[in-house]
Amino acid sequence: MSLEIVNGGALTTVQDLGRFGYMNKGFQVSGAVDDQAMRLANILVGNDQKEAVLEATIMGPTIRFTAPAVIAMAGANMTPKLNGTAMPLYEAVEVHAGDTLVCGFAMTGCRGYLAVAGGFAVEPVLGSRSTNLKCGLGGYEGRALKTGDVLDLRTEKATLPHMEKRKVNAAEGSFQTPVSADKLPVLRVVPGPQSEYFTEKGQKTFADQAYTVTQDSNRMACKLTGEAIEFVTSGDIISDGITTGSVQISSSGMPIVMLADHQTTGGYAKIGTVISTDIPAIGQRKPGEKVRFSYISVEEAQKLNLERKKYLDTLDKKING
Repeated sequence: MSLEIVNGGALTTVQDLGRFGYMNKGFQVSGAVDDQAMRLANILVGNDQKEAVLEATIMGPTIRFTAPAVIAMAGANMTPKLNGTAMPLYEAVEVHAGDTLVCGFAMTGCRGYLAVAGGFAVEPVLGSRSTNLKCGLGGYEGRALKTGDVLDLRTEKATLPHMEKRKVNAAEGSFQTPVSADKLPVLRVVPGPQSEYFTEKGQKTFADQAYTVTQDSNRMACKLTGEAIEFVTSGDIISDGITTGSVQISSSGMPIVMLADHQTTGGYAKIGTVISTDIPAIGQRKPGEKVRFSYISVEEAQKLNLERKKYLDTLDKKING
């Protein structure tokens, strides 16, 4: 009961929701950058929403199955093909021993997620199966997958009840990230915690201008370029804690949005925090693509987070009973 990696793609790792409770020891949380796509893929194959999946970046992997399984892909459209035939996204699909799944370049989005019914037989490290690339722990030998790797499955599931209803419209939900008049994702941001380090003009620039994802973005952070954000004097602070979504402003005035593998502390002032509901949107932007920002309150952010949780839990119950 396993799958063999024929080609690992650009960067394919095992990820779940992350490794919590160890940032004070210097361990990043890690986990899926787009946790919504991860959750949806798991729901479709009957897994717990927290179950580990494969996360592929920009260019997907080629995988050969050695046993029957039920799989689902979500997130970026990597034009997956099963034995040469196009495979749908956001839909559970049965595979058989000897089948080959080929994923290509991400035509839309940046990160694709593959869930397998029953989950991968990967041992948790510090409470998580997520791969921490910097520390070399978790996942599959603490690294990205490569040709010849074999991932065992915890259980063999050749099919699941009600396969015909195991599909979903990923665009549903009132919590979804809005788009601007120029069709760009508008990332909602809670102000602070160092708003006072920026002039009124600088804060307005941040909320009014479009910013472009740079080539040196990765799982640690999405680095952006555009109109510089003005400081009162300087953006340097005494290093303090960072969370996923923290928007640091570099000394050059450019925003840096922290993602799953972010460091535990940092010394750049933070103009705001992208809400958890919108992290999937920034995580799916490729280099050269643009985003905008918009301020909202903590109360609005909490409401959106609850709406998303309700949507996912309701969908889970509808599909898996």
